[in-house]
Amino acid sequence: MAITLKSAKSVKPAKPPRRVVMHRWQWRGKNLRGEVVSGELIAGHIGDVRKELTRQKIIVKRITRKTGMFGLGRVKARDITLFSRQLATMIRAGVPLLQGCKVVAETLKNPAMRNLVETLANDISAGSSFSEALAKHPSRFDRMFINMVAAGEQAGALDKMLERVASYREKIETLKGRVKKALYYPTAVVLVGIAVTALLLVKVVPQFESLFQGFGAELPAFTQFTVHLSQLTQAYWWEAILVIAAAIFGLRQAIKRSPAFAYRAHQLMLKLPVLGNIVDKGSIARFSRTLATTFNAGIPLVEALDTAAGATGNRVHQRAIASIREDVGSGQQLNFAMRRTRIFPVMAVQMVSIGEEAGELDTMLDKVAEFYEEEVDNQVDALTSLLEPFILVVLGTMVGGLVVSMYLPIFQMGSAI
Repeated sequence: MAITLKSAKSVKPAKPPRRVVMHRWQWRGKNLRGEVVSGELIAGHIGDVRKELTRQKIIVKRITRKTGMFGLGRVKARDITLFSRQLATMIRAGVPLLQGCKVVAETLKNPAMRNLVETLANDISAGSSFSEALAKHPSRFDRMFINMVAAGEQAGALDKMLERVASYREKIETLKGRVKKALYYPTAVVLVGIAVTALLLVKVVPQFESLFQGFGAELPAFTQFTVHLSQLTQAYWWEAILVIAAAIFGLRQAIKRSPAFAYRAHQLMLKLPVLGNIVDKGSIARFSRTLATTFNAGIPLVEALDTAAGATGNRVHQRAIASIREDVGSGQQLNFAMRRTRIFPVMAVQMVSIGEEAGELDTMLDKVAEFYEEEVDNQVDALTSLLEPFILVVLGTMVGGLVVSMYLPIFQMGSAI
């Protein structure tokens, strides 16, 4: 008896869920009392917005999607840090990764960050690992973040790795803030001084100039210089702003597009008095902190050096670390490779040497980072204390000089009488 077998139909694999991109929608309508109401909602499609408003019993009049810089906004560094810590807490509490991402997304206030986390959740539900989902957003999550998450997934300690990442990012952001304060504070004060001086030259000096024309006497040289400077400023102030803006833009583009120019610029920055020392120690602290964190996570030293190079933020240190990476890859000890570059301080090299001999490299690198972070803090505080009186003297001289030059003719007339 022949048995006929029915051919089984090939089952097509289920398609992964389509990624939903969230947008910010503005709506306007009327409630049940006839009052005009408006607001914003975050949703993937306009239909979702209509459903939500219908559920709220709102008669929709208009729905528009916000785009551009006023849309979802941007993801900030502290948003990534907060996400890491919250997700680590969820995982430690036994919440599955996918559910944890969804819960964290609901608590986030930044629409752009919420959209990013929801996108990660969609990728995870489609079958990607967490590290693979993160790798699709290199502008948001750097190589170190992705590598440490991958190491945590392999070791079954994702919560611990996320905690380490969060702690690391908090310390690095604090250090960056201190260095930026050292760089931006004097710049901002000087710019304010220049703006005040320009305002006096454009608005105040011309009033005195019309007064001086009725004197019929020759003005003092200092006053003539101020008047000529005022006339020059009034005639070419717009061109001056354009030239300064073009110079700043050109400098930034040159640094971005030309590695050689960027290296020279960073090299020059390190040679600046006081500020260069702060930038140098800040870069060394970030290098040490990053290398300690990645090496402690089980990432091979050569690969960890790659990540640490990007964290320094300075091309001079990056080139030195690239040389260190080659030497370590060829079998040399880290402290020998660091000493050869002649970039790293003797104290840092010695502590790394002790750490290698004792088998506690990550611990010693953490101590190096702590030492130089404290050095940066102290130098920034000292710089701020020293600059405040100096800047006051400079601004007082600039503004006071203009005022004195305007009153000199009046003083001379008084003495002549």
